[in-house]
Amino acid sequence: MSHSLPHRARRGLSLIELLMFIGIVSIALAALLRVFVQSTSASADPVLRRQALAIAESLMEEVQLMPLTWCDSEDATVDTATSAAGCTGAADAIGPEAGESRTTLPSFDHVNDYHGFTMNGITDLTGAAIPGLAVYNASVAVAADTLHSITAASGDALRITVTVTGPGGTSVVLQGYRSRHAPNASL
Repeated sequence: MSHSLPHRARRGLSLIELLMFIGIVSIALAALLRVFVQSTSASADPVLRRQALAIAESLMEEVQLMPLTWCDSEDATVDTATSAAGCTGAADAIGPEAGESRTTLPSFDHVNDYHGFTMNGITDLTGAAIPGLAVYNASVAVAADTLHSITAASGDALRITVTVTGPGGTSVVLQGYRSRHAPNASL
């Protein structure tokens, strides 16, 4: 007596079943691979955005740490003037004074000197290019603005807007404020 299985149970997969299996697995793998490719290609975007944000935050901090006085820093009454009328020379205005720059002497010495400042490729305070950041650009705008009870007309509050652009259409806009306070506040 033979213990062999019936002919139908021993045969395995037919060629058609094998081809269908390969086709279904191929479609599933292609879909899975597409998901991996999309997630991998998009994973660099957060790095670019984070780098642009770090540049914007650094430049914003640099600007906000500058003094906001009524008079230019060379004016004898810079520390005591409580209005533009208290300056012995001209009052400090929006934008840099003639010859001032961020990286050379005479250098920026007020918040509002940064108005209109641009960098094509990010540099440090000496003007040296920072490696790896040549593809980023930054610009700064400074304008009088209303801040709570401080009116824009008083000139005691400035809105600082830092815009950084980078590769792949990356763009970050950061806004902050700098207010005039003692000893030069008119409040």
